[in-house]
Amino acid sequence: MPAETVPSRDSTQPCAAPARIRRQHGNGLKLVAVESPPVTELHLTVTPMKGESINAMAKRLAEALNPWDATVVRQIVFGSTAAYPVTLKTLRQVLDDPELPVAWVEGASCGDHAIAGIQIHAIAGARVRTLSGNDHPLARTWEDAVATHCVVNPILPTRTTATPPEQAREVFENLQAGLASAGMTMKDIARTWFYLDDILSWYGEFNRARNDVFTRNELRSHSLPASTGVGGRNPMGAALAAAVWAVRPHDQAVKVMHFAPSPEQCPASAYGSAFSRAVEIRSAGFRRLLVSGTASIASDGKTEHIGDARAQIERSMQVVGAILESRRMTFADTAFATAFFKHPADAPLFADWLARHGQQSMPVISAGCDICRDNLLFEIELEAVQAGG
Repeated sequence: MPAETVPSRDSTQPCAAPARIRRQHGNGLKLVAVESPPVTELHLTVTPMKGESINAMAKRLAEALNPWDATVVRQIVFGSTAAYPVTLKTLRQVLDDPELPVAWVEGASCGDHAIAGIQIHAIAGARVRTLSGNDHPLARTWEDAVATHCVVNPILPTRTTATPPEQAREVFENLQAGLASAGMTMKDIARTWFYLDDILSWYGEFNRARNDVFTRNELRSHSLPASTGVGGRNPMGAALAAAVWAVRPHDQAVKVMHFAPSPEQCPASAYGSAFSRAVEIRSAGFRRLLVSGTASIASDGKTEHIGDARAQIERSMQVVGAILESRRMTFADTAFATAFFKHPADAPLFADWLARHGQQSMPVISAGCDICRDNLLFEIELEAVQAGG
C-alpha cells in the first residue's frame, strides 16, 4: 500500500517532538499510524473485498496489524449478527488475543457481504493492561506521555429481559464499574458510543436515563463527552450496547480535553441530548478530535432536508467540515469515520460526495443503521488526528 507521511507541525507540549503520522491506503484497508515515541497508535479500517470470506478478511487485518506488535484496545464490527460467532472466533485466533474486546453492531452492509467493516484502535510501545471483574474483562488501559487512557468496550446489560430503560441504567452502572477498575470516574469520559436496538421506540427514554446519570455525576453541558447514538442490534439480544473512552491526565493541572462546539449547530443539550459536538484531546506531539455523530440538523435543532438523502449528506458533511476547520483540521486528517444510512441503498450518494471532494481514500465504513429521528437519513461520526498543536 502507498504510504504518506504528514508534515509535522508545532508540538502540543513545549518538550514534545511533533508526532509523525503515516497513512497507508489500499483497496479494503486503511491504516493511520500516529507515532509519538515511545507510543504508536494505530487506526485500522478494514472493509470486505468482493467475494472475500470472513476468514480471509480477518487474516488480511492481522497481516496489517501484526508487524507493529500492537495490542487492540477497541474494536467494532458492523455486520450481520449471524456472522458474529465465527467472526469473533476467527479474530481472536488470528490476532492471538483470547480476550479480544469486540463490540458488534448489526449495521447492514451497503454491499453484498455479511460484514460492512471493522475498525481497530491498537497501541504499540506501551503496556496495555486488561482489567477484569466478576471473572470477565472490563476495560483496557494504556499510558502515553500525557495521560492514562481507558476503553470499556463492549458494555452490555445482563438482564436482557428487563425493560429497555432498565437495561440502559444497568449499562451505565457497568460503565462506571469499568471506569472504577481503572481508578477513573464519569468526569474522565471523552467519548461514548451507544447502539440501541429499535432506537426509534425508546430514544427519548434513553436520553432521560443518560441525562439523569450525567446530572447525578455532576457532568455539565460544558464538559459532556462526544457521543454517537444510532440503531443497531447486538448478538446478545440486549436493548443496547455501549463503549466508552476515558482520559485522565498525569498532571491534573494540565488541561488535556477541550470540549468543542459546532459552528453551525446548537448544543445537543438544547434539545435534550447530553453530549458535546466534539472533544479534542491533546497528547504529546499531536491532537485528536473526536466528532460526535452528526446529522442534518439546523441551528434551531430541527431536521433539515426531510426526505432528501443527498441534501442531508451534503449538510452533514458541511457541519463536520466546519467543526474540523474550527480546530484547524480538514477531512484529510481523518483517522476513523463511520457513515450511517437509514437506507443502505443511499450509500452511493455518499461515495459520490467523497469523489467530488477528493476524499476517496477516507478511512470510512458505510453501514445501514437507524438514526435517532425517523426523518434523518444519514449520520456520520469521525475521528481526526494532526501532528503538532
